[in-house]
Formats: sequence, structure tokens, C-alpha cells
Amino acid sequence: MAKTLTTPRNGTELKEMLGDDAARAEILASQDSLTEFIEGYANKQQGEGTDVQRLVDEGIQKGLADFLRDNGQDIKRPDMATKKADPYAAIDATVQGRGLFNRNAEGAKYDGQYNSAGELFRSIARRNELSPEDSTKLASLKNYSSDVPSDGGYLIPETLRSELLRVSLETSVVRPRARVIPMETLRVPFPAIDSTSNANSVYGGIVGYWTEESGQLTESSAKFSRVVLEARKLTGFAKVPSELMQDSLVSFDAFIGQMFPEALSFFEDTAFLTGDGVGKPLGVLNGAAAISVTRTTSSQIQFADVVNMYARMLPQSLSRAVWLASPSAIPQLANLAMTRGTDGIASPPLWLTNGQAIDSLPMNILGRPVVITEKVPALGSAGDLALVDFGFYLIGDRQAMQARQSEERYFETDEIAFRIIERVDGRPWLQSAITPANGGSTLSPIVKLAA
Repeated sequence: MAKTLTTPRNGTELKEMLGDDAARAEILASQDSLTEFIEGYANKQQGEGTDVQRLVDEGIQKGLADFLRDNGQDIKRPDMATKKADPYAAIDATVQGRGLFNRNAEGAKYDGQYNSAGELFRSIARRNELSPEDSTKLASLKNYSSDVPSDGGYLIPETLRSELLRVSLETSVVRPRARVIPMETLRVPFPAIDSTSNANSVYGGIVGYWTEESGQLTESSAKFSRVVLEARKLTGFAKVPSELMQDSLVSFDAFIGQMFPEALSFFEDTAFLTGDGVGKPLGVLNGAAAISVTRTTSSQIQFADVVNMYARMLPQSLSRAVWLASPSAIPQLANLAMTRGTDGIASPPLWLTNGQAIDSLPMNILGRPVVITEKVPALGSAGDLALVDFGFYLIGDRQAMQARQSEERYFETDEIAFRIIERVDGRPWLQSAITPANGGSTLSPIVKLAA
């Protein structure tokens, strides 16, 4: 492309340049000139190496292709003809949007070396039998410790790590709904608004005043605290029969690719919901902002309890909150009914219509979905029913997993032991319940039924 052709600074200049016959002919002189023009414009708008630049690049390419097609010209898109395929194009958009995949993570530099986690684990188990080429490939991942030298192990490439987490999302309660914060170090402070009341100010100290023209303005400032996320070590350990790995590659891949991540998800959820914060995440139900609502009758859940809990939910959280209930609470929930006035006559169960279960799933209470999980306390315990907005729960993810095989084989049972280590933390974002502007009972995005 000629040096005299400048790169447009905005959409208006781009439109003018494409409308100029001479400029357009120079741009379309070859595939290389078109590629250079597109990359130059994208880089000027967003900066090199960003995801936004890639999206802009793809959008411009499509726009130019449509423009040429409308004007009777045919030229292949540069990304199809001259560019290498994007190695991350196959990553599910949902995975990227939920913070599970990070192309800047430590393991991203090793993407593409293994097709599945099962293949990686088989290589680890047979590391003394590999070809020189495969041994070199595995050695590039060796002795990764995620800042803890005593752990050792092999780094799991980022695409495989994100795939393991994607599988776990299908059974996870908290991770799909919480705010996931990438952790570049083992300890990351995250800003939190220090707010306890909306009676005189909001967001921890911002005050609004109606002021006459030219009147004196009153200063105010918000107070911020911080939540410190510390990467806690979660280890998944399993012994695998040697025959499973040697005789059935499909079964072994299914075990590593499905059962292992689902198991990690189970232990993650348990800590994110009820963890005490000692060597593990602080569960959402144990945070200082959680509100306990006194139940009407011991060891029972009644409709009055549900209404009282709903009334204590922070209004801005009502559209996102979900009910969490223990399986042992299902009989109580299925028989929830409103009592009419003072005569004691109850309505039909709210979940039933003419004795049949309502078809719509998931089950709802007052318009909010009900998640049945064994990871919350049993019926009669504090938190057997909870209403939670997980948008106020932070998950710190170190975004690095390591795999290791036990140096000792279990000769008596002919098994091979594997372990996966990940580092995560979890903390409620809000540090206390909030007094509403009109006074009255405190409100929170975390409401649970008391014991």
C-alpha cells in the first residue's frame, strides 16, 4: 500500500475514504494492501493485542466484504486467505464471558499441545515411555508450582483448564452467578464500598443536595474499604485403575474431562456457600452482610417466612436473586400455602395446580428460581432456605491449574493416583447489611432463614 494513503481516524473518515474511487482502488490493489489497511485502522482505534481490536478487525473485514459484494466486486477476506486461524476461535463465548478463559493466563502459552485433559494425564502417567518429541512437549509444563515450590507438578494449558471449568459450570451453583476476579498474584485486594445505611447518604458517603442557583455546594465523598482475596489451594485427588487408562481411552477421557471437574465444582460450591474462611473461602451464608430471618415455626418453612425473607432483600437484587434450598426442605416447599384472613383456611399449595406440579421449570417462589442443592444446611438449620444475589459474591481465580501423578503406584490395587490443584478464593462483596433510606429493617443481597 502506498505510503501516501493515511489511516482513517474514525468511522466518518473511513466512509469518505471508501467512497473515493482512487483511495478504494489503492486499498483493494491486493490482499496484502487490504490486510494492512484493516490492521492499521483497527490498531489505531483500539491498540494492538486487545480483544476489542480483534472484534473491530473482524467487523471491518465483514463490512468491506459486504461493500465489495454490493458494488459487484469479489475479493476473499484477508482473514480467510492470508491469516492463520485464531487458536481461540473455538473457545465457547459463554466460557470467555464468564471469566473462565484468559488468553493472558500462565497456561495460554502452551495451548494446542494437547487435545484433551485425558491426553495430558496419560502423558504424565507414561512420561518414562514417551518418544523424545512427546517428552520435550511434556517437559515444557514440568515443575510448575503457581508460586508454591513445594507443590511441583505440570501446568494445565489454558484451553484445557477452561474446558474443565466449563464442564463444572453445568453442576455449579455459585461460579456461574458470581463475579469472577482474575488473580495475577496469590493475594489481590479488591475495592468495596463501605456502606451501612442509605438514610442520609448512599454508597458509603455520597450525599445529594438541592441547591439554589449560585448557592454554596456541600462536599461529600464515598468511603471505600477493600476485600482481600487470597488464593486458597483446592486439591482434587483420585486413584484410577490402570486398566481404565490403558484399555479404554474414551472412558479415561470421560473420567478426567467430566467427573474430575464436577468433583472440584462440588467442593468449590460447598466452600463458596458455607465455608468459614479459615484456609478456605468465606461462604456467602456466613458473611457479615447476611441477614437472618426468624422462622415462624421451629424446623418448618411457611409462606410467612418466605414473604419475610423477600421483604429483607435489597431491592436492586430482586431481579437477580435465587432461592437456595436443601433437598430435605422440598416437602415443606411443596406444601407452601397462604392462609386466608382469620378463619385459617389455606389456599392450595403454591407449587401445585389441581394436584399437579406446575410445568414450568425451574421451580419459582415469588418469581425467583429455586435451586435445590445438598450443599446448604439441612431442614431446621440456619440457611436451609436462603435468598441470595450472587452478584455480590466475589470469586478470586488464580487461573492456573496443575496436574501431578503420584510417584508411588498402588501395587495392591493396581491403581494410579492423580491430583489437580487449583487456587481460588471467595468472599462476600458487601461487608454489612444496609439501613434503607426510609428507615425500617435492614436490607441485604443475602437473606437466610434462621435456625
